[in-house]
Amino acid sequence: MPTSHKRVALVTGSGKKRVGWHVAAALANRGYDIAVHFRTSATGATETVEHLRGSGVDAEAFQADLADESAVHQLIPAVQNRFGRLDVLVNCAAVYKPIPLDEVTAADVRQNFEANLLGTFLCGQQAGLAMVGQPEGGCIVNFGDWALARPYLNYAAYFASKGAIPALTRCLAIELGTRNPLVRVNCVLPGPVLFPPDMPQDEREEAIQSTLVRREGQPENVAAAVLFFVENDFVTGVCLPVDGGRTIFAGDG
Repeated sequence: MPTSHKRVALVTGSGKKRVGWHVAAALANRGYDIAVHFRTSATGATETVEHLRGSGVDAEAFQADLADESAVHQLIPAVQNRFGRLDVLVNCAAVYKPIPLDEVTAADVRQNFEANLLGTFLCGQQAGLAMVGQPEGGCIVNFGDWALARPYLNYAAYFASKGAIPALTRCLAIELGTRNPLVRVNCVLPGPVLFPPDMPQDEREEAIQSTLVRREGQPENVAAAVLFFVENDFVTGVCLPVDGGRTIFAGDG
């Protein structure tokens, strides 16, 4: 097994240039070697690895269906075998698509729970137990959603799956922290960041006007929250909205 004196981060869902990509880049800028996870975007993951290596860190791509227990049981040891350790796990992988309530099927609910909750659970469980065995411990950052406090239309299956993430975060913080006090688990609740390219302009403007800061968030804002959790060793079991004040502001005056 290779031994590394550098810190290592696994970022799920970081193959495509979405929020996970920016989180991986931010950690690389802090000197972390990066395990890039992807499920189907092999080409994007290869490009991400090349980009990260160009910034002066080591990086490798790992394919896994995170809803597959056996795949996750192979993923974490594979990362450890490649880099020699695992210091940070960021659970960015998720599915997010609108489905009107009267069209939601049991299959839709299962897909959301498997991608958004089960994958986060399995990765947190396996990476967390690996971190427990490390003298240095480790840090896990999960991803929820600001709108768990005020869900909007057409995402019932999605919000039901994301709604369990804060509870899971607190459970893992306790389960792992009592085994090794140097293992911490926290959660980011992103707001309006990286709108879909096909999002209608009126919906985009409505979302912006529903924030107190009156602008769309940037992926760097979310990445900064991840860095805060990674670097502040006296914070665990916490969920942090990064939403421009949208959780507390109704936007109707």
